[in-house]
Amino acid sequence: QVQLQESGQGLVKPWQTLSLTCTVSGASMSAGLYYWGWIRQPPGKDLEWMGVVSYSGSTYYSPSLKSRMSIFRDLPKNQFTLQLLSVAPEHTAVSYCAETKRFILGATEETVYDYWGPRTQLTASS
Repeated sequence: QVQLQESGQGLVKPWQTLSLTCTVSGASMSAGLYYWGWIRQPPGKDLEWMGVVSYSGSTYYSPSLKSRMSIFRDLPKNQFTLQLLSVAPEHTAVSYCAETKRFILGATEETVYDYWGPRTQLTASS
């Protein structure tokens, strides 16, 4: 069974760079047809799809975040990392890393994803 565990900065100052890492166990990130993604939920709002990295290393980002966002893989560690530049206070949200074998661009429905990491609070505040 696949397990996902997030780690990294939960609190950053405005306009700093945010980095979150998701460590995968129970599967190899480069095997099969896995897609590994990030989803967030701002306070009082719906889930928002951020982006994914595929088993082959291809990346897909939300158009609204593309200019500030990157997803990197570390295959020896079986990890993928979200990097978000210039985080503003309004970007405070709960984030999740997730896995799917049914990649749908922009999807946030729980049924699309096979596994989710635990919720992680992200706060941009001075």
